[in-house]
Parts: sequence; C-alpha cells; structure tokens
Amino acid sequence: MGLLTPLAVRIGAIGWMPKLLPQVVALDKALHRVSGGRVTVLDVAGLPNLTLTVVGRKSGLPRSTPLLCVPDGDAWLIAGSYFGDARTPLWVHNLRAAGEAEVDTRGRRTRVTARELEGADRAAAWALMLRTWPNYAKYEERTDRLIPVFRLEPRP
Repeated sequence: MGLLTPLAVRIGAIGWMPKLLPQVVALDKALHRVSGGRVTVLDVAGLPNLTLTVVGRKSGLPRSTPLLCVPDGDAWLIAGSYFGDARTPLWVHNLRAAGEAEVDTRGRRTRVTARELEGADRAAAWALMLRTWPNYAKYEERTDRLIPVFRLEPRP
C-alpha cells in the first residue's frame, strides 16, 4: 500500500464513481500508454495490481485489462466488481471461457490457470480482498449480482 491508498479508498467509495468508469478507464489506458506499460492508475494509488490478458471468447484475440488484485501466496485474487455495476465485466466472460490467461505484474509475465471461487473458498477470498480494498463491500451493496472472484495460479 502507498501514501495515496487511503485517498483512493475514499474516492472509490463515492456513490457516483461508477458513472465515471469510462473516463477512469480512458485515463488509465493513456497513463499506461505514455509510460510504456509501466504505470497504471492503480500504481499511482499504491494498490496491488496486474494486467490480465485473456483470449476473447468471440474474437479469439488477446484482450488486456488492468485490475486491482490481492496477492495470495504465489497466486492472485481478482474480482469482477465493475464498481458494483449491474453488468459483469467482459473479461469475466472471456476468463470463464478460456480458463487460463497471462498476468503482467511489474513487467513480469506469468501464465496462469483461473479458478472461479465458490462457497467457503469465495467467502475466505472475499474477506481477504476486503482488507485490501474495503470498497468491494460497497460494490456488493450496489448490485444484485454475485461478484465473481477468481484465483489465478501460476502454470508450471
């Protein structure tokens, strides 16, 4: 966590933030592009993150998305929260279809197997994720859907 993390948590809790998602994504893409892929909005906020690259289920093309993550041993936990929007992020559908992906953390690329967590496994992971990003609880309140949680484990 960084110095700006508490500010990021406060901003992320603002109720109208989901309306700014397109602008946040555009800013993040621009920052990523001008930094040569080295910096994201999540880096500036001091939050753990990765770039998930998964093959599109319809296009067959690789699709990359920067995501907040929670390191868990040698694996990563990610949530398809979309700020609590009613829609499920497209990367979730692609990851479910592919079952595997590549993550980039600080310039290190790792091939991973994705497992969507359910039941007690999901509850334990969700509790861990809330310690890193308490706003996941707010996102959960904003939506009627169960926010999907994935564990990404390095492939041998």
